[in-house]
Amino acid sequence: MARIRDGESSAFRMLVERHYQKVFGLAMSMVRNRDDALDLTQEAFLHVHRSIGGFRYSAKFSTWLYRIVTNLCIDHFRRAGRFPQTVELAPADENDSSSAQWPDPSAERPDDAVHRSEMRRALEQAFAQLSPPHRAVMALRELEGLSYEEIAAVLGCSIGTVMSRLHYARKRLQSLLRPYRPTN
Repeated sequence: MARIRDGESSAFRMLVERHYQKVFGLAMSMVRNRDDALDLTQEAFLHVHRSIGGFRYSAKFSTWLYRIVTNLCIDHFRRAGRFPQTVELAPADENDSSSAQWPDPSAERPDDAVHRSEMRRALEQAFAQLSPPHRAVMALRELEGLSYEEIAAVLGCSIGTVMSRLHYARKRLQSLLRPYRPTN
């Protein structure tokens, strides 16, 4: 950060390369739209560049960066005046003949693959129905692996709030996914 503050452009490029995938992944998990996630990722790094002087060296850089991304994503929803209720999924290309191959005997069974795909889609759609604060805390905990303390620092709230949001987000996901529970 000191090298960036001193105007060394290669240091900023290195910082972007090191953190780009994490920032994009967090934005994508929040907004569930590739184009918006790319825009928010770029906006996050522009914000970092403009705010270099505001970085406190007592904090972890990743915590500061995640806070920027999370706030940008929540602001994105506020500007749009809505929370997305569905997930955009890319349709399969019906004209793609490259998928017509002999099945691999060691591959999973087709019905297992279909079930896994349906479960993934259901989970993505359920995740998209969480409010931005609940989606943020779930993404930071379950996808990024941050501790409660780190999440509290990123979101600027107490550990108790993090725990509460996680509890209610998990409860909401459980409710939304109830129809997909296996019947044994």
